[in-house]
Amino acid sequence: MGNARNVAFWVVLFLLILALFNLFSGDGSSLQSRDASYSDFVASVEAGQVQNVVIDGEKLRYETQDGTANTTILPADAEVTKLLTDRGINVRAESQETNGFQAFLISLLPFLLLIGVWVYFMNRMQGGGKGGAMGFGKSKAKMLTEKHGRVTFDDVAGIDEAKEELEEIVEFLRNPQKFSRLGGKIPKGALLVGPPGTGKTLLARAIAGEAGVPFFTISGSDFVEMFVGVGASRVRDMFEQAKKNAPCIVFIDEIDAVGRHRGAGYGGGNDEREQTLNQLLVEMDGFEANEGVIILAATNRRDVLDPALLRPGRFDRNVTVGNPDIKGREKILGVHARKTPLGPDVDLRIIARGTPGFSGADLANLVNEAALMAARVGRRFVTMEDFESAKDKVMMGAERRSMVLTQDQKEKTAYHEAGHALVGLKLPECDPVYKATIIPRGGALGMVVSLPEMDRLNWHKSECEQKLAMTMAGKAAEIIKYGDDHVSNGPAGDIQQASQLARAMVMRWGMSDKVGNIDYAEAHEGYQGNTGGFSVSAHTKELIEEEVKRLIQDGYDQAHKLLTDYNEEWERLAQGLLEYETLTGDEIKRVMDGDPPHAGDDSDGGADEGNAPSVTAIPKTKPRSKPSGDGGMEPEPTA
Repeated sequence: MGNARNVAFWVVLFLLILALFNLFSGDGSSLQSRDASYSDFVASVEAGQVQNVVIDGEKLRYETQDGTANTTILPADAEVTKLLTDRGINVRAESQETNGFQAFLISLLPFLLLIGVWVYFMNRMQGGGKGGAMGFGKSKAKMLTEKHGRVTFDDVAGIDEAKEELEEIVEFLRNPQKFSRLGGKIPKGALLVGPPGTGKTLLARAIAGEAGVPFFTISGSDFVEMFVGVGASRVRDMFEQAKKNAPCIVFIDEIDAVGRHRGAGYGGGNDEREQTLNQLLVEMDGFEANEGVIILAATNRRDVLDPALLRPGRFDRNVTVGNPDIKGREKILGVHARKTPLGPDVDLRIIARGTPGFSGADLANLVNEAALMAARVGRRFVTMEDFESAKDKVMMGAERRSMVLTQDQKEKTAYHEAGHALVGLKLPECDPVYKATIIPRGGALGMVVSLPEMDRLNWHKSECEQKLAMTMAGKAAEIIKYGDDHVSNGPAGDIQQASQLARAMVMRWGMSDKVGNIDYAEAHEGYQGNTGGFSVSAHTKELIEEEVKRLIQDGYDQAHKLLTDYNEEWERLAQGLLEYETLTGDEIKRVMDGDPPHAGDDSDGGADEGNAPSVTAIPKTKPRSKPSGDGGMEPEPTA
């Protein structure tokens, strides 16, 4: 349809040009001739100044001896021929027959012009045939053809289980008889579920690179339009395209944009989105079978999807794509470091151990930041020092050394962060302290970074209580050092994190005997977008807040006691931070013991430090990989 409109436009344009050419393709001299009266013409003839005369109907063109071309109109009763021949003037008459085709085109010229303008603007409005003002119902799915930079399963690492399930789909497309001889049917759909950055879209691109069949890609938001029924029309058009190219794969990214639970929210939901979802449900598994069309979809919000969309027959497989473990992180780092020249001291396994909770996208960003830092200082390859600096930048933010701080602000920051670090080291179930700094990074004036020694899969009550103590240690340190009247707003971030963790303990994890084993988070946050939830009595709300306050206060009291009992070590650590600004885990321990932080600079000492897991092997865990309220993990504003 779009090609036909383009052809029509060019045909009309050609005819317009032809008509204009014929219109103005007469004798060029007529365009340069001067209008003269008939009496002037007669006077010129009688004076012998006229050389050549051309008679064209009622028009008469003549040329004088000085080369001037003139045009005049003959009167009806003029006998000009005899006058000219008597004086021996060359006379030529032109035929008065009219070119019928030319006259026809000239008469149609205004209409052709209007038609051409209309075709041009309609073509522009429709965007070349899809998605324009007259093409709302057309699918926006694009066939993926990557001739260069094609992604295959070799480029996907760290999510082996998910890759195996999708490899089976590719194998089915390549060799269906292998499965069908035992009665197996090709899966109709696979839903990729996981946090952002774990590689869902990358997996889909790898399937496109491996399958060798047509691969259509579209976003869930491309179905939704302001007019009711447009999304459903686009779904129909998409499946029509897919059927014509079967067997093929259709990938819908961020399907939660169109597949949300029907009837949720105020007013019963959105008619356009629900009609689009209904059409998608029918196309995937309705009366008419879509043989050979496999639907892949990706989302990080499986909880909001409609149950009808998740049942077998529509999405037969739910493939979980989670954050990688230590082995997966090492493989992912290897994939992203293929094109990066690495120095001899780089050990990807140590980097993998030091990045628990990182997703594939985080690791790709880490390798890129390390390469940029190496290039900035002019190195030919990336060293371990570059990776350490990149980790600090990714996890804590860029240093803001140009920020002007008074000595009083630096001192308060040092004592605040020293409180976090000391309590974190003295409580056995707190994650090991990786680094403490009073250099402003990101939005914080200083921070203490702690991390687990291995990937953390769950939390225990005692761990949470000690984490609360570490979180509230900053405020306790300020009160002990400067008194109640001089506490700053620095602990604001600590209080927020502690409140989130304590509420999770009470309302979700059943870690309060008074509140009991009931999930009150559903009543607090609403169920699947419905703010109604179930009712909670005023007494229960009061009890929840009392328990949250008790847990935070117990953590504060524990931190206050530890800082009082180990006051000398805390003072030494704060002074060490003021002097050195940044200390690693082992350096913090040496400073607390009264030793210089860089003691053992000889080869033996350096080797011991390099083998310490809290220095080189275990950097900080990403804050978002922790449960909410991760005290001491995120930057704390201290000024």
